[in-house]
Amino acid sequence: MIPFPQSYRVSSPRSPGVEISPATVLAPMAGVTDTVFRRLIREQGHCGLLMTEFTSSHGIVKSVRTVKMHKCAKYLSFQPDEHPIAAQLFGSDPKVMAEAARICEAQGFDAVDINFGCPVKKVVTCNGGSGLLRDLPLVGEILSAVRAAIDIPLTCKFRAGWNDRELVYREMGRIAEDNGLAAVAMHARTREQGYAGVAHWPWIAELKAATRLPVIGNGDIRTPEDAVRMVRETGCDAVMVGRTAASNPWIFRQIGEYLETGAYSQPTEQMRYEIMRHYFRMLVDQEAMDIVGKMKQFATHFTHGVRNGTKLRVSIYGEKTPEAIIGRVEEFFSAELVAA
Repeated sequence: MIPFPQSYRVSSPRSPGVEISPATVLAPMAGVTDTVFRRLIREQGHCGLLMTEFTSSHGIVKSVRTVKMHKCAKYLSFQPDEHPIAAQLFGSDPKVMAEAARICEAQGFDAVDINFGCPVKKVVTCNGGSGLLRDLPLVGEILSAVRAAIDIPLTCKFRAGWNDRELVYREMGRIAEDNGLAAVAMHARTREQGYAGVAHWPWIAELKAATRLPVIGNGDIRTPEDAVRMVRETGCDAVMVGRTAASNPWIFRQIGEYLETGAYSQPTEQMRYEIMRHYFRMLVDQEAMDIVGKMKQFATHFTHGVRNGTKLRVSIYGEKTPEAIIGRVEEFFSAELVAA
């Protein structure tokens, strides 16, 4: 068996917390990790912790105060089979963040995670996401306020710094530890990098050496071999997978197979057909918001590796109803699978 952490625990001063096993995490991704996609990932197996899309603390509080919780329900709704699951929040007002965290705890989440990593300009401009990496005293105020407001575990996710000249990951680790957090996750890129370039894994190793908290490594895990190599090179306690999971929902199961046997299976055309059909049906059954838009978005992800996948994507993009899109999928694969 390949060496790899079996699990890690997130806890808090006022609760026993939860054991995350296996030590793999689905990264929070805006527009991707809604309840339907999370359940799809959970069905494939070997994902220890799910996370919501990053959600505005102001939006949550405003929705509750105006009795319009349905407006943020698409971000905070989840099913019992999604446990353990963490709600990820962003914002820059400690009081509002604390109130939003209390709402998440009341919703039944297992943990709350604070986003200090989003590089998107409109978030950063509001001093949210990675914008807060330039205001470490405010980071401390936010973490202190949220930690005091909830009993469930509190974690945070951040980037290494604003740019290569303003690296703050060691300081972020210390602030998190000083404020009673249960774990930290780091995307080993800077805000300036966005999603370009290469994740610098040695920063994860340095963070691990600088804090006693469990460290979850994130960035450029595209294969099971990458997951194992990240643990070996950094000593991190768990791995977090983001964009790869959107195009390869089997990645967590593949990691599990690789750890047990040293090999893993690749999805067949039949498996790709079945998961597309299944996900699209889940969207319909869940009555998800903008079903057609979601189907077109994930057609781009799920057709990676599909023979003549461009043809399928073009046909899907031209349709306007869920049933018509599902019909295109059925039609395409009935021909492709016969021709295989």
